[in-house]
Amino acid sequence: MKVIIAEDDPVSRRLLEARLAKWGYEVLSNKDGTAAWQCFQQPDPPQLAVLDWMMPGISGLDLCKMVRANPATKNAHLIMLTARDTREDVVSGLTAGADDYVTKPFDVEELRARVKVGERIVTLQTSLAQRVQELELALEQVRQLQGLLPICLYCKKIRNDKNYWQQVESYIMDHSEARFSHGICPECYEKVVKPELEKLGTMEQGG
Repeated sequence: MKVIIAEDDPVSRRLLEARLAKWGYEVLSNKDGTAAWQCFQQPDPPQLAVLDWMMPGISGLDLCKMVRANPATKNAHLIMLTARDTREDVVSGLTAGADDYVTKPFDVEELRARVKVGERIVTLQTSLAQRVQELELALEQVRQLQGLLPICLYCKKIRNDKNYWQQVESYIMDHSEARFSHGICPECYEKVVKPELEKLGTMEQGG
């Protein structure tokens, strides 16, 4: 998984690069918020980032707001890295769009744990998004029943994908989650069922 780093302090940046690479991440390292924002503008941008708060150009706080406002990156998991740890600072960071908060000087194991949490969240979001797309596609196929259906003019059977003819309800059940409960419409009752009942009653009287 790719991770964006935005850190203007070269020592802290190299430390982050080394640790994240050791943990198996592909690191896109940036010396300020402006360069990090350019990373977010790439096609299929990374969805996990560690951002310093105080940076020249675009600050980490402003970068969070920009990422959230962009449809392509609005679901990214953003970890704010800063020495500012007052309650007001934490609230400001989270309000701007940060998902998590690590104070400087950061504890390596704490950072690793929080990055792992971010990875799990991003993976879950990606999986859910793919599942939603699959369900939408399946729903669209059900609605359209995969386009034009060849139907017999007389018996009303449908020709399926294997060129066999089958009943309408059987075809629909094979191509969707729909199930049928059978009944009799008023028109068929008058045309078919009622005459049969009357005929049966006549036969019983005659017998």
